[in-house]
Amino acid sequence: MIILALAFLLGSIVGSFLNVCIYRMPRGLSIVSPSSRCPSCGTPIRPYDNVPIMSFLLLGGRCRYCKSKISARYPFVEALNGIMYVLAVGRFGLGFHTPVILAYCSALVVVTFIDLDFQIIPDVITLPGIAIGLIAGSLILPDPFDRGFVLGFKDAAIGLASGGILFFVIAVLSKGGMGGGDIKMMAMIGAFSGWKSVLLTTFAGSLLGSVVGISLMVFKGKGRKTKIPFGPFLAIGAIISLFYGQEIAAFYLNR
Repeated sequence: MIILALAFLLGSIVGSFLNVCIYRMPRGLSIVSPSSRCPSCGTPIRPYDNVPIMSFLLLGGRCRYCKSKISARYPFVEALNGIMYVLAVGRFGLGFHTPVILAYCSALVVVTFIDLDFQIIPDVITLPGIAIGLIAGSLILPDPFDRGFVLGFKDAAIGLASGGILFFVIAVLSKGGMGGGDIKMMAMIGAFSGWKSVLLTTFAGSLLGSVVGISLMVFKGKGRKTKIPFGPFLAIGAIISLFYGQEIAAFYLNR
């Protein structure tokens, strides 16, 4: 229990940095400097006002200086990343693979919120992610569908290729409905978790995307041509596959 509590604490602290990445990366700003500051008045945020989740609650969701509202997304991202770290440690334990899995989860969080805001998936995340996923998948990452074994180079490479090729074909057939960022994101997901995860991620992401799209048309009056970023749904599908792929496969195979 102490390990999981520490995992949540670490995840929420990293989540605070992820908020910086989400805000600055798509704007072409440095994620290192300057230090965090209020987006409304530009006043640097003091360390005691930058404690994950708690500072937002203690300040009532407002800047200490200009009293402007602070988006609830900030503590949400911090808590979400903390929860992901708890799930990762609880599922896969501690080992050489742990930092890589945690980084993968955090990358999916950043991609999700940048895609929601700007409908782009930064290459600075996916391209290094593809290389790291292939190397780590070959050597230390557990297979999400058989956690007793390392994924291995073969499955990592096939996952990378199948994810990239599948979504390249979809992009061509959709005539612009799918972007290059989605292609590279799926190649990264495949490298980290193999070809089985590509299939489950695609299925889960498509299902979730369809449900949300239909709901927007029915309840919000959106048209069929309304663009909905697909990256967040792929990220959710990837997380489902990472943490529950083995159970989902066993459920269907044993029916």
